Amino acid sequence: MAAIPADSVANLRDLGGLPLADGRTVRPGLVFRSAQLDRLDPGDPAVAGLGVRTVVDFRTDAERGERPDRLPAGARLLVADVLADWLATSGLPPAARLKTLLSRPALAEEHLGGGRMREAFARTYRAFVSADSARASYAALLAELGAPDAGPLLFHCTAGKDRTGWAATVVLSLLGADEETVREEYLSVNPAVRQAFAPMIEGFTAQGGDPELALELIGVLPEYLDAALDEVAVRHGSMEKYVREGLGVPDEVTERIRERLAADGGVTGPPGTVAVPRRRGDRPPG
Repeated sequence: MAAIPADSVANLRDLGGLPLADGRTVRPGLVFRSAQLDRLDPGDPAVAGLGVRTVVDFRTDAERGERPDRLPAGARLLVADVLADWLATSGLPPAARLKTLLSRPALAEEHLGGGRMREAFARTYRAFVSADSARASYAALLAELGAPDAGPLLFHCTAGKDRTGWAATVVLSLLGADEETVREEYLSVNPAVRQAFAPMIEGFTAQGGDPELALELIGVLPEYLDAALDEVAVRHGSMEKYVREGLGVPDEVTERIRERLAADGGVTGPPGTVAVPRRRGDRPPG
């Protein structure tokens, strides 16, 4: 997955170019993921050149209220609060409390030390699959991607790693990416997230916080993704059934997503552009 070096948006990436089954690839320039857009500069050439028409925001009401998105020129906003149901029953999960926890090491240790951080993230990832608000949010994303008039779309949460990471996993799985590709894409955000939160991690450790706890909080681990994938397997048996039955996405929408986003014979741009063959080993770093 190609990271896009933008000055005003952290962790901005194009899903395009990732390998799929039968020699296909994800068509570039159509699906992007990132961290929140509160510092977006509409004049940032890296962002303006993407032509984003729809932004899907997975954050909570509180997150959006504290740091509202700045939209690319001409883009519309779709709010899809993944954790709304979780908040009603369990309070804010770690994914939505990054800055508070990183600024208060004693609080982080009290509530999330001794392995409880990983357990909390595993519970949250299972909720991505089972909670009603999460299912509605990810269904809304797929409906946008499968709309007949869909254009380039960007989805994000706060750091662009958990709620956003699961969205990317669902999309890539539907397109036919293998498990290795899905996992590589999921984990590839760690360097960008650590860079974005580096000052807060330094402050956390300077106040006596456990650096390993900080990395578990701001990064992603394979076991987090495993929890969501296991929830899919237990509840639905396959990603296909999760999308059809759990998210309620019609098969014709899934097929339109595949037609739009899967390119045959190499990496291409939007339909009508010329393919540029690329071997899997030539995939850009990220």
